[in-house]
Amino acid sequence: MRKSHRVYFPGRRGKLAGILETPPGHVHGWILFSHCFTCNKDLKAIVRISRGLADCNWGVLRYDFSGLGGSEGVFSETNFSTNCEDLLSAANFLSSEFHAPRFLIGHSFGGAASLAMADQIPSVSGVIALAAPSDTQHLADLLLKMDPAIGEKGIGTVNIGGQKHEIQRQMVDDFRKHDLRKAVARLQKPVLVFHSPDDETVGFHHAIFNAGYHRTPEMIDTRTSDTRRSFPGTLVALPGSNHLLTNSERDIPMIVAIANAWCTRLI
Repeated sequence: MRKSHRVYFPGRRGKLAGILETPPGHVHGWILFSHCFTCNKDLKAIVRISRGLADCNWGVLRYDFSGLGGSEGVFSETNFSTNCEDLLSAANFLSSEFHAPRFLIGHSFGGAASLAMADQIPSVSGVIALAAPSDTQHLADLLLKMDPAIGEKGIGTVNIGGQKHEIQRQMVDDFRKHDLRKAVARLQKPVLVFHSPDDETVGFHHAIFNAGYHRTPEMIDTRTSDTRRSFPGTLVALPGSNHLLTNSERDIPMIVAIANAWCTRLI
């Protein structure tokens, strides 16, 4: 029977909280799950996907980024760079206490962090992105639109999902300095993308970039003999679904089944 274990591990801004979903039998490998912007590891879709993958004999660690959920830290002092650092801390925890992660999976901004960090974790064989943006600049623009004081005064407040969050200008500045599309274009590991054409939060065009359909020959890193990313990744459309994957009971079983088959093939 699958078991859930609460864990804590060190991050650069304090202790990070996570949940380990462990299968009853042989573990095919470990998967690291990163959540969306201002969300946490207990988002309904993340919990259901994690447990579904555990039922398929994958070990899954879902965790909270700094300043969110059960993790220590101040959210307004975080940014995309700190998210990537937290992901690496979670990967190091898995490596030291269990086994190094074989796959990264992330929802929305967590998917962006997973794509950005995949090549920096040698044990990772592939990345799964759920409704993930292909750039971080668009979120900077959105936050400034929601409260211009962020740019004018250096701090402001936004309402996301019915909750108020304090945002510092440093967060916006950090979002603007990353070139995620370039990183994804040079990514040397397979990518599986799930995205809804009806996603009103992160448009479907982001999925095209994340799956690599925009790649040109000059974008491919010829310094490596790895040909697994010399062709586009796998893109699965989820028509009618919303960004949080909450409006269709059919989505989660489908995502779990395809993700399980995809990961199994790669190992």
